[in-house]
Amino acid sequence: MRTFRRVCVYCAASNDVHERWREVARATGRALAGQGIAVVYGGGRVGLMGELADAALAAGGQVLGVIPDRLRALELEHQGLSELFIVDSMHARKMMMAQLSDAFIALPGGFGTLEELFEAITWTQLGYHDKPVGLVDAHGFYQPILQFVDQAVELGFIQDHHRNMLLHATEIGDLIETMKTIELPNRPRWVNRP
Repeated sequence: MRTFRRVCVYCAASNDVHERWREVARATGRALAGQGIAVVYGGGRVGLMGELADAALAAGGQVLGVIPDRLRALELEHQGLSELFIVDSMHARKMMMAQLSDAFIALPGGFGTLEELFEAITWTQLGYHDKPVGLVDAHGFYQPILQFVDQAVELGFIQDHHRNMLLHATEIGDLIETMKTIELPNRPRWVNRP
């Protein structure tokens, strides 16, 4: 059984989203704080990012933000976090978030969220870390992505045992419990050998 001190959460920075997505972010923040798990995220105050951070902090949780200086200059940083790290690039941001975290979760989001999700699962696949990666498939948001991944397995682009590394659940509590018990492959096997 795994234990998590800190979990990285990827999610949208857009304010132009329906209330139901905001509630998913708030529920995630409350659930992680309720289990004594610190949130590591992109350091923003807007969109689902801000909702996640505010909910975790209101529930007594710890929230660590990592934001590039360029986004900070646009006044997008959250100023009430437990700790805020300023970095010089998006690459440095993602690396620091990964180093600070014991697992990765994607909430609904756009290009940035998807890019971060797939990078994290690729690092698991290649053996750069052994941290679980999952997504909260609230209201079926990630069904098209999961169907795409299944198609890639059928066509031979993703191996079965790698497909099983991308965890998902409709509720954050269920996802955390699954992540605590997942057994990842001992070593990367991403090339078929005769």
